[in-house]
Amino acid sequence: MLTAPGKPSLLLLLVAWLVGCAGSAACGSPPSDDRRGEPIFNGRDLSGWKGLVRDPIARSKMSPETLAAEQRKADELVRAHWRVENGEIINDGHGPHLCTERHYRDFELWLDWKISPGADSGIYLRGSPQVQIWDTIHGIEPAKVGSGGLYNNQRHRSTPLVKADRPAGEWNAFHIRMIGERVTVTLNGQLVVDDVPMENYWDRSRPIFVSEQIELQTHGGEIRFRDIRLREIGADEANEYLRTRDADGFTPLFNGADLTGWIGSTSGYFVQDGVLICDPATGGTLLTSDEYADFTLRFEFRLPPGGNNGLALRAPATGNPAYEGMEIQILDDTHEKYANLQPWQYHGSVYGLVPAHRGYLRPVGEWNFEEVTLKGSRLTVVLNGTVIVEHDLAAITEPMDGQPHPGLSRRSGHLGFMGHGDRVEFRNILIRPIAPDAADEVKGDDADADGAP
Repeated sequence: MLTAPGKPSLLLLLVAWLVGCAGSAACGSPPSDDRRGEPIFNGRDLSGWKGLVRDPIARSKMSPETLAAEQRKADELVRAHWRVENGEIINDGHGPHLCTERHYRDFELWLDWKISPGADSGIYLRGSPQVQIWDTIHGIEPAKVGSGGLYNNQRHRSTPLVKADRPAGEWNAFHIRMIGERVTVTLNGQLVVDDVPMENYWDRSRPIFVSEQIELQTHGGEIRFRDIRLREIGADEANEYLRTRDADGFTPLFNGADLTGWIGSTSGYFVQDGVLICDPATGGTLLTSDEYADFTLRFEFRLPPGGNNGLALRAPATGNPAYEGMEIQILDDTHEKYANLQPWQYHGSVYGLVPAHRGYLRPVGEWNFEEVTLKGSRLTVVLNGTVIVEHDLAAITEPMDGQPHPGLSRRSGHLGFMGHGDRVEFRNILIRPIAPDAADEVKGDDADADGAP
């Protein structure tokens, strides 16, 4: 067999794997070629894993002493119902879920699973149910649709696109990617979940948790897992993914070289290495020369500690956009100087009008990805792949800050950035206008909903 120079043949790789695994029960079968992550199961014991203590919200309310005591109880139950043999994690169908000690934000996860006839299991992502696993032949009626679906979704699709299961008693392979709230799953090489938001089962009024543990569910009947690998996804890679998904129709607002196409405080911003930077000494409001009515805007931003800026929407060329138009907060709301913020001042909030879900910013110094869609009176703000604002502005009868907001009635205006004395950086600023006759047909997450359980 001929091979390319410097590249071993598949046969040589297999021989090397067999030699390396000789005498070791931990190896199981060789991983598939795309498994790029690091093992989070060592194949020998349950190091790095623990028992489940209730749910993320309940755990967050426990004192450290209570949580530690409950964790000891859960770990004792794990030892009674979970074991490792021949490189496999085996559960007898009882006991608590098996959870990673570490929490994860954005990641790719690979694992193999084998279920016994009639059994039921799943993979909890960020402490939340679940990528479904079940026996599609001997299981309950809903199991016939196949494994891999986001079973507990109510608004977005819950069932898999295709049935890709192998029969109970045979090994199956998952590849799961999670960026923000969006999940993609392949089962045995077939796409079964395509970029679907995962809902917060524990509190459906909030998005999924930004970071949490991964859990292997036990739900009656023996279940086995092996070759569990994980690769964490960094900010730049996540942003590239979010920028390229559903990218048709977007055009740049910022050319990366100068302020062509912008008006207002052009002396308060400068361009460096393709990045638009607010000068902390001058700042001010920088606006697009064109006006926009309905649109989706995408951009990346990077905050310094305590950084403060704003996104102007439907603003006139003069006056304060926070009132004469609308302002979306761009703010390091984790800084100690903002300890007493009002909810309508958190990052992503419509200043004075609509509070955003808090806690979805990346650490200071990393690039964040934001998407803002405004169509008619409906506003959606997505931060790093998670919806943090979804609101009908027409429903506002009394501003939260008690101030007049005449800009709420505007139906078009300029877009821009509102400097407040901090070096806040922007890049990859893209817009996709929404034509008036297509405003109700814009692509959105609601198209994922299928009403399935």
